[in-house]
Amino acid sequence: MNGVARSSAVPDTTAHPAADTTAFDRTLAAHHLAGFWTARVPSHRAEPAFLWKWAPLEQALERAGRDIGMAMAERRVIKLSNPQLPSGAASRTVQFNFSIVNGGERAVAHRHSIGAVRFVLRGHAAYTTVDGARCDMQPGDFILTPAGSWHDHTNLSGEPVVWLDGLDGPLIQALNLAFFEDHMHAEQAVERMAGPPLRVAREAAVAALDAMAPADEDPDLGACFEYPALPTLACRLLRQRGGRPRREHRRSSATLFHVVEGRGHTTVGEQTLEWARGDTFVVPAWNWCRHAGGGSGKDGSGDALLFSMDDSPALRALGLYKEETR
Repeated sequence: MNGVARSSAVPDTTAHPAADTTAFDRTLAAHHLAGFWTARVPSHRAEPAFLWKWAPLEQALERAGRDIGMAMAERRVIKLSNPQLPSGAASRTVQFNFSIVNGGERAVAHRHSIGAVRFVLRGHAAYTTVDGARCDMQPGDFILTPAGSWHDHTNLSGEPVVWLDGLDGPLIQALNLAFFEDHMHAEQAVERMAGPPLRVAREAAVAALDAMAPADEDPDLGACFEYPALPTLACRLLRQRGGRPRREHRRSSATLFHVVEGRGHTTVGEQTLEWARGDTFVVPAWNWCRHAGGGSGKDGSGDALLFSMDDSPALRALGLYKEETR
């Protein structure tokens, strides 16, 4: 028969005695190679949750407002740092920082490849300009700053304005794709007033929650208002009703939560995080968790309001998003 003969032999799957590969491994390493027997890809490893209390963060913001000039740092920011992570970020993919701009100050215009959102905590008569659109900043307002958009912050009042910065920085930095560029002017010209999707006022988000029937609430998260999303970030305003624990669930997304109002607790695996107004916490990927609001009233039935941000859009695009309940 012409042609190449095909072997029908069964591959040898016989277990071989464990060999001493030290010399072989050394030879591979000398050529910047590695055998899979020493460099196997690690599987998912559960990571603990972490909670940052508001009091020390508030004190740090006040001190930074007094001691740190805008010329020193350009952005006067206090960053959340998770002691569980070698990167020093709040999570592996998403980050919360807190910014303070004193009365009469301006944070100069720049842009970067990191996508960002702002959630205003205190202050008035301030605004962020995003690609020429003025986004007024009142407590509870949400402002979108897509990657690559020019933005600067101006405080026209005589008092500090404080907001939460939500960023995809850890993800972008892990890809080594963080780029920054200064604008030719300290302040952009305002060309128009912003509305959705760049700015969502607190009143609009809260009204949507007020209009939501209990039957329409998310069984995992409670009453849920979805803000406009970025390709890497999804943000929500959540109302946790007192005395109504939510369903236990886990998701492949890493999620950061900031407590806007009220108090409650979240169980993450064997941990219980007791949170109150101003606190922030992270639920790492693929951890079983359950949220329960309440405690602001004498009977423990008060509602709680939380702002959340996660990396689910990026995971969906990569085919990595999943969730489970029990």
